[in-house]
Amino acid sequence: MTGGPEPISAAAREGFERELADLRTERETVARTLKGGEEVGDRGDSADELQRAETLDRLDRRIAEIDGRLREASVAGAPSADAVGVGSTVTVRFADSTESTVQIGEVAEWQDRNMVTADSPLGRALLGRHAGDTVTYETPEGSGTVIVLSLGDLGDKA
Repeated sequence: MTGGPEPISAAAREGFERELADLRTERETVARTLKGGEEVGDRGDSADELQRAETLDRLDRRIAEIDGRLREASVAGAPSADAVGVGSTVTVRFADSTESTVQIGEVAEWQDRNMVTADSPLGRALLGRHAGDTVTYETPEGSGTVIVLSLGDLGDKA
């Protein structure tokens, strides 16, 4: 990643928004179970209350993280059509002459057949590249090579 505001794909934005809605619902449910300022009965109750408070903290941190990422993506605008970045759709040709159109994403949970995460070996190697570039990357199985054929919208390939 570039260190500046990074764009995200529509699919990643949708995934983040879905996760955010789920987290907010979970947070609301957990918050309702906290006793507030009431006296806690025994140590088991106290441990339970502490666990729920820790869960709220974890949920709040993740909600803030996603909110921040969505704000950053809004500032960044659309993925560049000139150089590969997060959110880019890239058509590549592998060394065995097969071609594939992939999208550079940042979140593995939303990964599908056409998603390559930006922190994967291929994703890292493609970042900043342009159409016509030959890219070599290392995987646990050895090195691979792809040629960047084009950058564009996955919807254009359908």
